[in-house]
Amino acid sequence: MIISKLTSKAQTTIPQSVRSALGVSAGDEIAYVIENGRVILTKAPVRPTQKIDPWENPFSTFWEWSSPEDNEGFENL
Repeated sequence: MIISKLTSKAQTTIPQSVRSALGVSAGDEIAYVIENGRVILTKAPVRPTQKIDPWENPFSTFWEWSSPEDNEGFENL
């Protein structure tokens, strides 16, 4: 059994042996499934980045400049 400690902010470090077994590294996402009082931890499937996601593209909120005419007018800048 592998044990890690929970901090006062409800954070923990996933031990290196568990990270290796899951094949995860910095930036990867982890998925949790709760079944019968147990938690199953897996590497989350990679999600495609969406242009409309403001966390992935902070300029996506500038929708007023995203018309086909604007794209054509500014493509050579």
